[in-house]
Parts: sequence; structure tokens; C-alpha cells
Amino acid sequence: MNGWSSKTFAVYFFPGLILFMYLLLSFVPLMDPLKTNIELFSHLYFWFKVAFVLFMGGLYLMTIYAGLGNVINVGQCVMWGIAVLFFFLGLMMPQIKKNYTIGIRLPWTLHSEAVWDKTHKFGGRLFIALAALMVIISFIKGAYAFWILIGGMILMLAILFLYSYWQWRVIEKGR
Repeated sequence: MNGWSSKTFAVYFFPGLILFMYLLLSFVPLMDPLKTNIELFSHLYFWFKVAFVLFMGGLYLMTIYAGLGNVINVGQCVMWGIAVLFFFLGLMMPQIKKNYTIGIRLPWTLHSEAVWDKTHKFGGRLFIALAALMVIISFIKGAYAFWILIGGMILMLAILFLYSYWQWRVIEKGR
């Protein structure tokens, strides 16, 4: 399409990758030692897989559309797609039960059900806030939007790390 790959590769590789990712997301929970907890939110996990496939399918269609010579703001579209995924994750996170497959898996969140629940409730709010920030910064031109996004993600991860550790310390002292 633009010299990076053959047309055949561009048309068939991405759908194959999407299928592979969907199958991987379907089978990894089966190996989780806490798979019974995943079953408690399996309906949400199913919709997460659907959202992921739709996002990847959107990237594929956008690539084909641009490859056919059409003009599209790829950065803005990708930012919106990721924002939708983050928003969905933010809604989903408070309902995720402790497991080793999906969620904020730190030693202290996996050690304590209470820390897991508090961290995921707070993390859900942060993911929704980051999704809103992404929609806003998607209108910024140039590389600034990318660096604001990266900074926001790093800040969110640092806050979640510290918050979950703090919650664990508070709960452990209370015992």
C-alpha cells in the first residue's frame, strides 16, 4: 500500500492477528489459577473481548481506507478508539474479581481482596478520567497530544501503584 508491505499481506495479516488475539484472550483465562473468579465477571470479559476486536477491526478498516488514498486523521481516530476502550475498562474495573489474567495485578492487590477491590474501584475512575483527557487532547496538533497521553498514562500507573500499596499498608496495620 505504501511500500511497507505487500497488498496481500496488508489485507490478510491484520484479520489473522485479530483472530489470534481473540483466541488468546479466550484461552488465557482457562489457565488462571483463579479462573472461578473470572467466571464471576465472564459477561464483562466477553464484552471486553468484543470491544478489543472492534477496536482492532476499526484500526484495520482505517488502514485499508487510508491505503486506498483517502485522507483520514489517523492519530485522532486511534486516540478516540483507545479512549473508548479506556472508558469501557473504567466501567468494568470495579466489577473485576481478583485473578491473574486481567486487572491491576500487583503483589499487594493479589494478596488482599480488600486492596484489590479498592484499587480497581479507584482505578476505574482514573481510566474514565484518562479517556476523557484523551478525547480532549485528540484535538491538539502535533506530537504534543502523544506526550500528554504518555504522561497521563505514566501518572495514572504511578498513582495506582502508590494508592494500592498505601491501601495494603493501611489494611495490614489494621490486622
